[in-house]
Amino acid sequence: MNTRNDLKNIAIIAHVDHGKTTLVDQLLKQSGSFRSNEHVEERAMDSGDIERERGITILAKNTAIQYRDTKINILDTPGHADFGGEVERIMKMVDGVLLVVDAYEGCMPQTRFVLKKALEQNLRPIVVVNKIDRDFARPEEVVDEVLELFIELDANDEQLEFPVIYASGINGTSSTTPDKQDENMESLFDAIIEHIPSPIDNSDEPLQFQVSLLDYNDYVGRIGIGRVFRGKIKVGQQVALMKTDETVKSFRVTKLFGFMGLKRIEIEEASAGDLIAVSGMEDINVGETVCPIDHQEALPVLHIDEPTLQMTFLVNNSPFAGREGKFVTSRKIQERLEAQLETDVSLRVENTDSPDAWIVSGRGELHLSILLENMRREGFEIQVSKPQVIVKEIDGVRCEPVERVQIDVPEEYTGSIIESLGSRKGEMLDMINNGSGQVRLIFMVPARGLIGYTTEFLTMTRGYGIINHTFDSYQPMQQGRVGGRRQGVLVSIEAGKASQYGIMQVEDRGTIFVEPGTEIYGGMIVGEHTRENDLTVNITKVKQATNVRSANKDQTTTMKKPRIMSLEEALEYLNDDEYCELTPESIRLRKKILDKNERERAAKKKKYEEI
Repeated sequence: MNTRNDLKNIAIIAHVDHGKTTLVDQLLKQSGSFRSNEHVEERAMDSGDIERERGITILAKNTAIQYRDTKINILDTPGHADFGGEVERIMKMVDGVLLVVDAYEGCMPQTRFVLKKALEQNLRPIVVVNKIDRDFARPEEVVDEVLELFIELDANDEQLEFPVIYASGINGTSSTTPDKQDENMESLFDAIIEHIPSPIDNSDEPLQFQVSLLDYNDYVGRIGIGRVFRGKIKVGQQVALMKTDETVKSFRVTKLFGFMGLKRIEIEEASAGDLIAVSGMEDINVGETVCPIDHQEALPVLHIDEPTLQMTFLVNNSPFAGREGKFVTSRKIQERLEAQLETDVSLRVENTDSPDAWIVSGRGELHLSILLENMRREGFEIQVSKPQVIVKEIDGVRCEPVERVQIDVPEEYTGSIIESLGSRKGEMLDMINNGSGQVRLIFMVPARGLIGYTTEFLTMTRGYGIINHTFDSYQPMQQGRVGGRRQGVLVSIEAGKASQYGIMQVEDRGTIFVEPGTEIYGGMIVGEHTRENDLTVNITKVKQATNVRSANKDQTTTMKKPRIMSLEEALEYLNDDEYCELTPESIRLRKKILDKNERERAAKKKKYEEI
């Protein structure tokens, strides 16, 4: 069988923050993909604002470099479980993977998740022990951990013979031994050329091209990114698109793009093994096959991860609606959600009985919160309800998503962690104490028990704990309440501006969420109560000024710092009877029913119905 020895297709996979994107930067720079005077941002592949701010990769990106006589197509994949659907589909496009592992942290939950996907596709791995320059790096032990993980995941003999490269992405150095680093990435380039199989050259057979990722461009519409598995594709060619619903549409290829460095280059034709982008099809979807009209043969459909979490998105109807955002109508929100569906295949949007509400389902809290953050930045105002897990019926049994949770904490916190996850119906699988004062705990926890757990976890471990979780499977639903917020909230009874005097009057009742001078309305949540019930308060009160002065009265009083929540914290904090109101400038928590008397009537009615 002929192979294309001038081409290699690889994906870079790793746990979040183990340095994939920084490593790609170095490969791009050292291959000469940029001009010597060209300014290149750090983490050049992370192009979105949120990706840059948070240092995470959200969307898979592809790039290509020329190393000597070989073109290497590289796909940088996301590390978070919420974007795991991307990783799975990318595995179909490549012939090998670089598994990047931190020289200090070793194998983490996401390492396991991405490696499992790669081994299932029978891909050849190269292990890159990155951050070798870190203090306390332990490369030999990490390689042993990786080998154990390979054995645990049933890797075949060929996969177990993986080459290991030790590298420092930030310094741009690599070597085949852990002790001494060469001043460049040549060891890694050479390992890719030597160990990653070349694509099979069957360009003379009928065309088969499969779409693995989607992009969207206002000028050319939808763009399908994928791999040519067989044959050739040319601009102007009439082809058949075999849809996932088994219908067939014919269209003409208007444009083809190849990749080089960070740029897309227009090309006239592509052959078997090439990774390309195709435009000209309006409703092309992930997993669909493009083939000749006279030789219709579809490739196996790609599996797309099902959503596990859903929220209700609503038009903002608070007293402050329309003050800060440009887009506030249901039509604008509907259009924006439909535009998101063009490129995000793991998202689902369902209409409800109300024209002002939609049920939006995604892969997890991060997936949905990044969509909301993007919408806020674009000028939308929107309200969202508490995230709910999606319950499925499997063989007549109600099942819920269960997550595999890995926690690394100092020894003294293990008791409280085990107790807190036990109350959330968590089941401990393993506890590893390697004698360094750090303990690794592994649990299986229902996904609804983890909603809102991160904040509690960080408080409990004083910020020293690290928590990671990935979706494991659907399992029969546990009975009773799992997780959720214990404390009640402080709800404003008046509209107006929060005053320092008003805040200090209620400070001893709980934690305040707003600063003095913040505009508030009746029914808005302004703090957390120390007890389990809700309490209505008036923090707009102003001190009555008199001309009587007391010698000891006007002592300087200090106010506690308010707790300002990020978007994720606000979403996790919500209860069933609350909404989070998002605008370009504010994140507000509020009760669904703003009026105090109506709220109390609804609560009584609910209690009565439960009896």
